[in-house]
Amino acid sequence: MRILENIISDRGSKYAVSGGPCASEEEAKAFVKELCRKKKYAKATHNTWALLTAEAPVKNDDGEAGAGMVILRMLEREELYDHIIVVTRWFGGKHLGGDRFRHVQEAVRIYLEDLRAD
Repeated sequence: MRILENIISDRGSKYAVSGGPCASEEEAKAFVKELCRKKKYAKATHNTWALLTAEAPVKNDDGEAGAGMVILRMLEREELYDHIIVVTRWFGGKHLGGDRFRHVQEAVRIYLEDLRAD
């Protein structure tokens, strides 16, 4: 499990991104459950994720409407199959409007760059 913390901060909201190999929706749910064993992530406002498998794309907005689709589109663009990406947000008290999608995109971009660097 690769975790990049404190990558984006805006108006009090903080973001982290994590991911790893994953081949099914069941594995994805287990991955998020494992991530949430860390109290910090269990207390997060949103753990939004997406996964591209050979069978079908899978996503979960976790209350951040539309964010799973943003992650999914980036996975499709990269043709990154069987790899989950989770964008975590801790709400800081101020609504970010459309900027939240930009932050989700940026979090995924940072994760993909870190993944390529290995």
